[in-house]
Amino acid sequence: MKRIFLIAVLVAMTGMLFAGGRQGERTLELISSTVAVPTDAHAHALVVMGETVERLSGGTVRIINYDSAVLFRQEQETPAIRAGQVDFISTAPAWLTEASPWLSMFTAGYMFQSYDHMRRFWDSPYSQEVFDRIARDQGIRVLGTTYLGTRQINLVEDRHIRTPADLRGVNLRMPNSETFIFLGRALGANPTPISFSELYMALQTRTVDGQDNPLPTNRNARFYEVTRSITLTNHVVDFNWIAINENRWQSLTPQQQGWIMEGVRAGVQYCDQTNLGLEAELVQYFRNAGLSIYEADIQAFSSHVLDQYLNSEFARTWDMDLFRRIQAMVQ
Repeated sequence: MKRIFLIAVLVAMTGMLFAGGRQGERTLELISSTVAVPTDAHAHALVVMGETVERLSGGTVRIINYDSAVLFRQEQETPAIRAGQVDFISTAPAWLTEASPWLSMFTAGYMFQSYDHMRRFWDSPYSQEVFDRIARDQGIRVLGTTYLGTRQINLVEDRHIRTPADLRGVNLRMPNSETFIFLGRALGANPTPISFSELYMALQTRTVDGQDNPLPTNRNARFYEVTRSITLTNHVVDFNWIAINENRWQSLTPQQQGWIMEGVRAGVQYCDQTNLGLEAELVQYFRNAGLSIYEADIQAFSSHVLDQYLNSEFARTWDMDLFRRIQAMVQ
């Protein structure tokens, strides 16, 4: 009941104008929600966005950030932003595929081969075509792409995963979406859907055998405390989108939109630089914490996983011209 009451109050506040900001102007408050913990770079990116917008607008636009699933669980965020119950969320293609099946292309393992490959595409003109289509399909406007890190396999047992065959029978936690469940199967594991907020306990009690997340997330959520090994599979160059309700976006003035886009760029830069820096340090950090670090046969994984996708129902919805453009951007 407390959460329902809090959400109702915030919905009533969203878009409310009140005295403040520059003299003679009123302040617009926008609400942002994420399930990420405060130490996650993509959670703090929303804070950086808000600070930048408030500074540029002279306090006439303020973004109030709620992290750690205070407002909505991961499964609830997409319906909430569609309904206008929140203005901003940090989301990803997997949470938008139900209404836009073609987005499953961006959830496929080994779609992007590196950070540079991923960034090259999302900074290209092709990305705007993707974002415009999502806005038309779902009423959600993607404003920017933040790098989360590259997903690796993290197990409760000390176990070297060399090829997909080594994951047979492993109960691997996946977010509760159809696309993530398919990813788990494509990797060779038995995917087990568990909410992010419940994952630490699931690992601690061995409800699951492991999970996959980027190294910075493993550290920030302290999963390394209840696991014993990490295998570097590099199976997903992971990213999130900073997104806003499309109706809210269209209600803003061009100047307000400009301030927000500057804030988004600042948040993206902060997130990318932070996670790239962390990834360069965290392998040794986890070794020092007592975890074994192994390397997978990347070629065996990538050929197997992409083959699973290209022969699946998901691929029937893909824009194959766009798929080929993405693959052509590998350098």
